[in-house]
Amino acid sequence: MDVSETNATNDDTTRAALIKDTARQQLVKVGAGGLSLDGVARDSGLAVSDVAAVFPHRDDLLTALVIDAYNASGAAMERADEAATAAGASAGARLLAVTRALRQWSFDHVAEFTLIYGSPVPGYHAPQDTVPPASRTPAVLGGIVRTALMGGELTPPRRAVPGPPLLLPAAVEAFGGVPEAPFSDIIERGIVLWSNLIGLLVFQVFSRTHDSVSDEAAYFDYAIAVAAETIGLEVPLGEG
Repeated sequence: MDVSETNATNDDTTRAALIKDTARQQLVKVGAGGLSLDGVARDSGLAVSDVAAVFPHRDDLLTALVIDAYNASGAAMERADEAATAAGASAGARLLAVTRALRQWSFDHVAEFTLIYGSPVPGYHAPQDTVPPASRTPAVLGGIVRTALMGGELTPPRRAVPGPPLLLPAAVEAFGGVPEAPFSDIIERGIVLWSNLIGLLVFQVFSRTHDSVSDEAAYFDYAIAVAAETIGLEVPLGEG
């Protein structure tokens, strides 16, 4: 690659970053449903043709924002887990650390949280490209559950999943196989934990609990501890 090609690549990267930064500001002002290439061009000072050269359609820009949001939120959880693991934390303490990290990211980036966990954008269908970034959050949770299982930190459940298995093969593969009894339904339980986490965040980010609890941060920790009981994991409260 010669100098001119390198400069062109750098220009494209810079332009893409400017477009996405402007689009994130648009998310705050008009929401994902109101995002448009014309609006981004106007607010960024670029020509519409320059925006379209990078993101030909609104959905291409939305997809880039979705991928960035999933990657950023997943990375926040991964960093928290790495720090907790390095400090010798238990699996329960690691779970609390990563969920707190996701909560902080969610409050710091409400528009992006809304984009990936709020109401679907009319007319937009996320492509397959968004799946790996979206998988980072459950991957962090799954890694903690595996560690707890291997380390003997889980209490056997009192109730097993009735009937045939409820999982798709991809979920089993992602976890690394189905554990033996009495933890043969730990993947199902992990999905319950994951869904409880996202639902709790939706409640808190969109102010559904502020009229019910006096300390939302403390309530979040408590709720995570209760949800963790689903997989037989004890979360130490009152730490950090």
